[in-house]
Amino acid sequence: APLRLGLVGCGRLAEAGYVPAVAAAGDVTLVAVADPDPARRDAVAAAAAAQGAAVTTHDDAGALLDSVDVDALVLATPATHHVSDAGRAVAAGVPVLVEKPPAPDAAGAAELAALGPGVRIGFNRRFDPGAQAVRRAIPADGPVELDLELSYRRASWAPVSVRDEVVVDLVPHLVDWARWLLGAEVVEVVAEELSADSARLVLGLTRGTARLTARADALHRERIDARRPGGPSLARHHTGGLAGALTGRLRPGPHPLVTSLAAQLEAFSSVVRGRPDPGVLATA
Repeated sequence: APLRLGLVGCGRLAEAGYVPAVAAAGDVTLVAVADPDPARRDAVAAAAAAQGAAVTTHDDAGALLDSVDVDALVLATPATHHVSDAGRAVAAGVPVLVEKPPAPDAAGAAELAALGPGVRIGFNRRFDPGAQAVRRAIPADGPVELDLELSYRRASWAPVSVRDEVVVDLVPHLVDWARWLLGAEVVEVVAEELSADSARLVLGLTRGTARLTARADALHRERIDARRPGGPSLARHHTGGLAGALTGRLRPGPHPLVTSLAAQLEAFSSVVRGRPDPGVLATA
């Protein structure tokens, strides 16, 4: 039977991302949604109904867990709610997938990690085929330099309520990319520029460096460049930019966000069912 999924948080990511992703994924079905805003949860329930899913609606994670028998929970809520809602799920014996960022600060992230292996973190850009191709091309040892970029116009995404600064909104994706691509840990962070809408940082990792550029006021662009220090390129992945904006309007099929979230849900379902970890989901 499909994995019965509850979704907490009925913002833009839920409506434009997770609802169509559940429909596109195999092995999962959406059975309940929760949000303190009745209009938002009704809108997401209607979007799910248009995809053929009949869902119940609830005020919050606690009410959902108390009322509906779910196999797993997705938290697409503001980061300030992640620890408490994930704690409720773990206490109920329900595995939970928490959207990035894990928490507003390091202390909250540590508290989330302490909840145990039932908590996974949603970094959907690990499931981008281009990013996965770069990871396969990077040698397993030796130093590597990365240039990573992620930009978009926040207004074009039209968030319902949250306007996180770019260091909370986009930089976690880039930090996760650096750690995941190299299989390395961050040992040093140097901030070259920090503002509400832009950030440039340099990470020192246990096997190389990564230069990060994030902007929430620019045309959508995602870029990975990997090379040996002072050497030629090992692999590249570029998407977006002006050409991407033009071709994206003509692209058939689901949006890349939906495709990556669907793959993430399938990997999460596999873990929940006790199958071998596909090695792409992030642990808390």
